[in-house]
Amino acid sequence: MKRIILFIATNLAVMLVLSIVLSLLGIGRPGPGNMQMGSLLAFAAVVGFTGSIISLLMSKPMAKWSTGARVIDAPSNSTEQWLVSTVQTLAQRAGIGMPEVAVYDGEPNAFATGAFKNSALVAVSTGLLQNMNRDEVEAVLGHEVAHIANGDMVTMTLIQGVVNTFVVFFARIVGSIVDKALSGNEERRGPGIGYTITVFVCELLFGLVASMIVAWFSRQREFRADAGSAKLLGSTVPMQHALARLGGMEPGALPQNMAASGISGGGGWSALFSTHPPFEERIAALQALR
Repeated sequence: MKRIILFIATNLAVMLVLSIVLSLLGIGRPGPGNMQMGSLLAFAAVVGFTGSIISLLMSKPMAKWSTGARVIDAPSNSTEQWLVSTVQTLAQRAGIGMPEVAVYDGEPNAFATGAFKNSALVAVSTGLLQNMNRDEVEAVLGHEVAHIANGDMVTMTLIQGVVNTFVVFFARIVGSIVDKALSGNEERRGPGIGYTITVFVCELLFGLVASMIVAWFSRQREFRADAGSAKLLGSTVPMQHALARLGGMEPGALPQNMAASGISGGGGWSALFSTHPPFEERIAALQALR
């Protein structure tokens, strides 16, 4: 979960800053006459994909920094030894390089991140280790390893880049339409304040819609990672038990900086922005597997 939240947040921040800076420099702003759609689309693609690619490359150090995760270079106890050994076994089964294994202080959670399959990071919280048995922890580790093996971070980068491109593109189209309507027949060299304000507002509004689209794809990836864990372990039961255990924990179990991600899903509008489906749906999907 945390890998997706960090990815989306970093990506949107980079995209917004880059868009504002380039616009202030006059790049991507319409000049006299008709807007050049080809040039605008190229500009939108640069802004859209630059943000997502930068956030992907920054994902592993950002995750370590934000959680205070400590990479296990040399296991200091039997639990750490078991964690490293288990991740190594799962990685071999999944056909990927050995990820870094880390532990961080916090309530029950785990995440995997990294730009490349063979140099990723798998981290678990102390709360997860304390509140789950080893079969359940192994299932969670399998889920995270499956994310890496499926190339989910790269997939999310491409999806985010595409939606970002359309956000930037259509925000400027709407901005130009509004600017023309406000200026009437007045001739001027460049766009007015109406264009700048409209673009800013549209990027925020379209960005919300884009976040819903990305979140929907993220939820589908969670189902696939659950199934991947079951395949790696040879049974759906451990993952079902792990999800049931997480679902039975108190709603406030996660740290404050992770509360917005809605680990157990939500109703109404919040469900549209949730990166994870409700536990009940995930368990039902596993039960339907043969």
